[in-house]
Amino acid sequence: MKKRPRLTVHKSNKYITAQLVDDEGGISLAQVRGRRGEAGSIGEKIAAMAKKKGVAKIVFDRSGFRYHGKVRELAQAARKGGLEF
Repeated sequence: MKKRPRLTVHKSNKYITAQLVDDEGGISLAQVRGRRGEAGSIGEKIAAMAKKKGVAKIVFDRSGFRYHGKVRELAQAARKGGLEF
């Protein structure tokens, strides 16, 4: 069974980054970075990039950040864009 790619999220004081990682191959499939206020659009963009790569089901890795605020906004936008997790 092939494992699902992992959607990791990192945020700093100014920026938020979403990265789609294939742990089996050890490669990054897609990455989007932007200002924290753009968390929703970042989620939509990463979902669109994942669909182009043929990925629909992922594992959400919040990197220790609480599922709250911008992390939640990004996750909901990614779900709206078609990703399942």
